[in-house]
Amino acid sequence: MLSLKNSQHHGKKTHWNHNLMLKSILIANRGEIACRIIRTARQMGLRTIAVYSAVDTDALHVKQADEAWYLGGASAADSYLRADKILAIAKQAGACAIHPGYGFLSENADFVAACQAQGMIFIGPDAPAIQQMGSKSAAKLIMQKAGIPLVPGYHGDHQETDFLHQQADHMGYPLLIKAVAGGGGKGMRVVTDSADFKQQLLGAQREGQASFGNPVVLLERYLVQPRHVEVQVFCDRHGNGVYLGDRDCSAQRRHQKVIEEAPAPGLSKKLRQAMGEAAVSAAQAIDYVGAGTVEFLLDSDGKFYFMEMNTRLQVEHPVTEMVTGQDLVAWQLRIANGQPLPLQQTQIALHGHAIEARIYAEDPSQDFQPSTGTINYLQQPLTAPDIRIDTGVQQGDTISPFYDPMIAKLIVFADDREQALGKLETSLQSYHVAGISTNIDFLRKLTKLEDFATGQLHTGIIEQHQTQLLATNNIDLHTHIALACLALAPTTAHAGMRLNQASIVRLPLLIEEQQLTVELHLGTSYSANISTPDQQPFNLTFSGTRTDKQLQLDYNGTITKAGYSQLGQTISLFTMAGKVMVEYNRPQLDDYDQHNVACEGDIVAPINGNLIACMVAVGQTVAAGDALMVVEAMKMEHTILAPATGVVNEIYYNVGDLVTADTQLLHLEPQQDGENEAS
Repeated sequence: MLSLKNSQHHGKKTHWNHNLMLKSILIANRGEIACRIIRTARQMGLRTIAVYSAVDTDALHVKQADEAWYLGGASAADSYLRADKILAIAKQAGACAIHPGYGFLSENADFVAACQAQGMIFIGPDAPAIQQMGSKSAAKLIMQKAGIPLVPGYHGDHQETDFLHQQADHMGYPLLIKAVAGGGGKGMRVVTDSADFKQQLLGAQREGQASFGNPVVLLERYLVQPRHVEVQVFCDRHGNGVYLGDRDCSAQRRHQKVIEEAPAPGLSKKLRQAMGEAAVSAAQAIDYVGAGTVEFLLDSDGKFYFMEMNTRLQVEHPVTEMVTGQDLVAWQLRIANGQPLPLQQTQIALHGHAIEARIYAEDPSQDFQPSTGTINYLQQPLTAPDIRIDTGVQQGDTISPFYDPMIAKLIVFADDREQALGKLETSLQSYHVAGISTNIDFLRKLTKLEDFATGQLHTGIIEQHQTQLLATNNIDLHTHIALACLALAPTTAHAGMRLNQASIVRLPLLIEEQQLTVELHLGTSYSANISTPDQQPFNLTFSGTRTDKQLQLDYNGTITKAGYSQLGQTISLFTMAGKVMVEYNRPQLDDYDQHNVACEGDIVAPINGNLIACMVAVGQTVAAGDALMVVEAMKMEHTILAPATGVVNEIYYNVGDLVTADTQLLHLEPQQDGENEAS
């Protein structure tokens, strides 16, 4: 017996009580989506089977599943992409079905065919549908026949570099190169000039091959400031198809979605209906079954164009669940069991507004490089029917370089968009993570942009406001010094201290790159004498209290509350200004051994990752800006460029090697322009 009882994300409840074939499912995924699937499966009385890699032994999805099976090594190629191992485990564990989640094998037609050949239910569409939509060029031809509008471009099989370059020049710039098997921004390059085309083409092909095993690309006109609007569709095996509203996913960075919301702001009822009906027609043109998303580019003139179809559950599906009151994973399980859609189109209604913010382990101040390490401190916002967190991590977990950097999704719901934005801001403010860098402060700045707040959305909104979004936080230095002192003061200062018997603590601090020396006088209140290398000394007097997570500061007649975390010699302050890092007991800068600083010409790894390409050889002369190597981490490529003209005289790593951040990769002997010619 399989039943869903009281399934409610927001809105009306759906009660299902049916005799179903499904009794156990294997989740061929990890992280937050695996936990998300487990949650619904458990509500429906299903037995859940997890799989895990060598670095996921203690992962949250492993702990939440009814049972878990070891899959393979740390890399996805050795674990979550091993279709043969996953199928063998599913049969051995007695699973009736496999849910792929998203990413990994979710859109792998061969895997679907293998499941079905072995009598295993695949919770998703059939192999032919995935195959047709898996190739962006083939998908566009199908959509063209179905009457779905397309962006002009080249979607053919000819992949010779010179031929593609001719097509690009004929089409005009800017244009977009896209890996035909791509997704999530992988294998995509925007080209603005003919001179850059070949280099960008090679990068897209290489990334397509590395991420999807397919280097084939297509070309299409790059629309200036379009919106990215997608439609959630569902089809069953009884000929029924519906759409469950639309979502705006325009806030993107490097083609990777950052914030999504439902419904898409500012669309007329007529336009919503036209896009919804076109999406269902697109799905039915390939005999689609299950959950799918048809993605459109919406131009400034109100015209929409088919972009691609994702033949799986989307990362951003929770916002649709919030505004429809439906559990989309439960819909997937029902359809996979052969049942009809639970609702007809006329029964689907949207209520309110929902916004999702993706929490990434990355450092916006360092060009969004992935951040690896241990989550030493984690305090999430309190959840409620209108505030939801989908995550696959917990305090103490280690973020590795092997998988996608998204660690959680924060989803909020309100009666309208303005209220939802306010709820998102307060929730992000109370989302505290220490030990790794995250994009939480970046998200807060993004949601407060005037263009974003007023719904002036387009796919270039982040790039357009990048300077503002990446600006250093303006902090009240005095308040943050007092907060740091409050966090570091000995606990005896809070109990038993008597007047006229004050103690003194000396605290060398580094706050936001500012070196300070604090002489803290302890008593019933605090007095701090602060000196800096380049400013006049000053004094602060304040009082306050602290618990294990919270500081309450009384300074200059203002009460300031802040969260904090302490690890070793580092304090993380979580304030209204965002996360502020404080280091203490740090040696003075002139105490550092200058010989440890990298010599001129040493080229180091920017991040932990895998060296996937080396474009130079020992003895080769390169010019400033030439590509030297490519390091890949968390599915993103990072190209290392020559900082100056020089000759490569040492290469220390081979393609395929794992490298750690700041490790020297090669040595470039600096050379003045024209030095070669003179010799």
